[in-house]
Amino acid sequence: MPRITTNDGVRLHYYDEGEGRPVLLVSGYGAPADDWALQWAPLRAAGYRVISLDRRWHGSSDRPAWGQRMSRHGKDIDDLLTALGLRDVLAVGQSMGANSIWAYASLAGTARLAGIVTVDQTPSMVNTADWPFGFYGLTEENLGTFFSSPGAFATGRGRAWPDPAAVDTAIREAGGRGAESLITPDTRPLLLDHSRQDWRDVVARAEVPVLITAGADSQFWPAEHAAATAALNPRATSAVFADAGHSCHLDRPEAVADRIVEFAGTLGAPSRRTGPR
Repeated sequence: MPRITTNDGVRLHYYDEGEGRPVLLVSGYGAPADDWALQWAPLRAAGYRVISLDRRWHGSSDRPAWGQRMSRHGKDIDDLLTALGLRDVLAVGQSMGANSIWAYASLAGTARLAGIVTVDQTPSMVNTADWPFGFYGLTEENLGTFFSSPGAFATGRGRAWPDPAAVDTAIREAGGRGAESLITPDTRPLLLDHSRQDWRDVVARAEVPVLITAGADSQFWPAEHAAATAALNPRATSAVFADAGHSCHLDRPEAVADRIVEFAGTLGAPSRRTGPR
């Protein structure tokens, strides 16, 4: 089981299979790296080296009593790319995994990246006068208490969530360990920090091509966030997955894999310095 150790002593587990340009897959809040299992085979078949990260407190990585903030999760990505000597990476993140990539870009820039893909994650979760694309019902006034309620994620919007048993079976059939959730009280500080961040300035300054995608029927925020986010940067484009909720990669796994492969194909040939095996 491959691992790297971060500069604050935390062991992070990751998967690493295939050859070609590295595609780093970063999962959302509470989800292990296996959440991307339905994209692994299509990406490898298209000629990519697929690396999936268990963020700290996720999957098989360590669960320390420190580091429950987005900046640390961004630094963990930096530590992974540095430890593996990776360059020319296509970084793909779903939900909180997407904003972990923006946290990385904020700290380290985009010199190691070839491109960025986000899957149904608004860059700012708080609704304001100039950003009506945040989490449904989340405002500056209730920011400190909103996610204290167990029902905060039950917005009553969007499509029905995928059946957990069916998802678990599909992930196992694709070679993963199953659909595990590590949303516990221990991770609430991370969720609160996530909800407070605004990554729009980082999006605007990204120096690589960016694809912002959304689920047409997301349970968490309007799909229009994708076009609004892409408008921040001339290198960015957007796409919306029809018949998909927040978990686009589970609702429409083939469509998500195809879109990643299509976008990767626009990035040009990978350099020879993608990183050792």
